[in-house]
Amino acid sequence: LRGNIALEAPSVILCKKDFALCGIPQVSPEPRAAFIPVLNIPRSDFPLRTESTFLLKEQRIPENSLIFRDEIDLLALHRAGLLSLTLVDHHVLPSQDAALEETVVEVVDHRPLERERGPPCRVTSELVGSCATLVTEKIVQGPAEVLDQTTAALLHATIVLDCVNMAPEAGKVTPKDIHFASFLESKFPDLPPRGVIFEALQNAKIDVSGLTTDQMLRKDLKAVSGTGGVVALSSVYVTLQDFLRRPEVEQGLCTFCQQRGYDALVVMAICFNERNEPFRQLAVYSQQGALRTAVCQSLEDSRNPSLGLSPLESPHPTIRAYTQGNATASRKKVLPIVKDFLRDWVHRGTMQPCRKTRAEPSAASPGSADSCPPERGEADRKDTPKSQRLGDDLLGDEDTHLPPTPMNSLVDECPLDQGLPKLSAEAVFEKFNRISVARSCEDSPEKK
Repeated sequence: LRGNIALEAPSVILCKKDFALCGIPQVSPEPRAAFIPVLNIPRSDFPLRTESTFLLKEQRIPENSLIFRDEIDLLALHRAGLLSLTLVDHHVLPSQDAALEETVVEVVDHRPLERERGPPCRVTSELVGSCATLVTEKIVQGPAEVLDQTTAALLHATIVLDCVNMAPEAGKVTPKDIHFASFLESKFPDLPPRGVIFEALQNAKIDVSGLTTDQMLRKDLKAVSGTGGVVALSSVYVTLQDFLRRPEVEQGLCTFCQQRGYDALVVMAICFNERNEPFRQLAVYSQQGALRTAVCQSLEDSRNPSLGLSPLESPHPTIRAYTQGNATASRKKVLPIVKDFLRDWVHRGTMQPCRKTRAEPSAASPGSADSCPPERGEADRKDTPKSQRLGDDLLGDEDTHLPPTPMNSLVDECPLDQGLPKLSAEAVFEKFNRISVARSCEDSPEKK
C-alpha cells in the first residue's frame, strides 16, 4: 500500500481542491495506491476557516471525513516506504519537513517557483488567480467520471472566491481562471451563480463573531524573517476602525507577537463597499519604535507596487494606521516589500529581536505577556537565539514575489510537535475505505 498525500497549503478552502485531486478514486500506476488529502493544520484550528466549514456543510461533506496534519505521522509512513507527497498550492517544504523532500513526486502551484524540482517530480506551475483552476485543468484531462457535481461545485466556488468574483479591479483573475470557471458552469448548469456563491462565501469568511483578537490574527497569517527579526502579516475581515476598537487590542497584539517571536505585525484589513468592491487598510504594530517607523516608511515609499497609503488616526501609540489607495495590492504583493525591507534593515545592523519567545512567562516576569510596555528601549531588548525563533523557519519558504506559503497560515510549527498522531497509517486507510463504501451506498438505486 502506498499513500499519496496532498500536503495542504495556507488557504484551508483549498482542501476541497485536494478532494478533487486526491480524495476521489483515480487511475493509478499502482493498483493498491491510496490517495489521501491531508490538511496541514491541527484539527482544532479548522473552525477558524469559516468559509471552508460553510462550503463543506453546503456540499454535505462531514468534517470527520477530513484528515488533519496532527492526525497522521508522515515521517513514519516515509520511513516505512509508504509515502509519496503531492504539494498543492505550494512547492517548498518548511524546514521541519526537510526529511520528506525525497517523497515529493508532484507539485501543483500558482506561484513563481522558488526552487527547481527535477524528474521524477512532476511540476504544474502557472500564475493564475486560483490553484483550483490548475486542479480543474488536471481533472479535465483525466477520467471523465472524476468530475461529478460535488467536485465541480467545490472547484467552482474556490475559483470564484480566490478570484474575488472574477472582478478585474481586484487584480486576481486571469483568462485561464475565467475559462475553467465558465467550463464548469457550462458542464454543470445547476451550479449557483458566481455572485451568489461569492457573497455567501465572503460573508462566511468575514464572519469573525465570537473570535478573539488572537484567533482573528491567526485566521489568515504569514510571516517573513531576516537573520535579525521576524515580521508577520495578517489579514482581517473587518474595517481597521472596528478592529482597533476591539477591547484591549493593543495588549492583544503585544501578546500575539511576544508568544510567536514577531518583532512587528502588519495587519491588512479587507472589506467591501456598497458596490461590492474591495478596499484595503493597513496597520503597523511594533513595540520597537524605530522598527515601526522604518516598516511604515518602506511601505509608504514602495513603488513596485505603490500602495497609495494615506494616514488614518490611530488610538494607540504603538500602532500606525493607513488607508490603502491601491486596492489591487494584496498581501501577496505587500509581503515582498516587507521581505526586502528586512534584508536591508538587517544589513544596516539595526534590527533588535523581540524578547525571548516560546516559553510561558510567569506573572511576575518583566517580559510577561501581561506587562507589555507601550514602547521598549534598547535596554529592554533581549537577543533571542535563532534556533528559538519560530519565524526563522519561514525564511527560506517565502517567495520574493509571491509567497509559496509552505505551511498553512494557521500553522506556525509542525503539528507533530504536540505529540504522537491520533491515527495510524492503517487507521487512515481504513477510514477512507469506509467513506468510499458509504458513498457507494448513497449512490445505490435502493437509496433513490
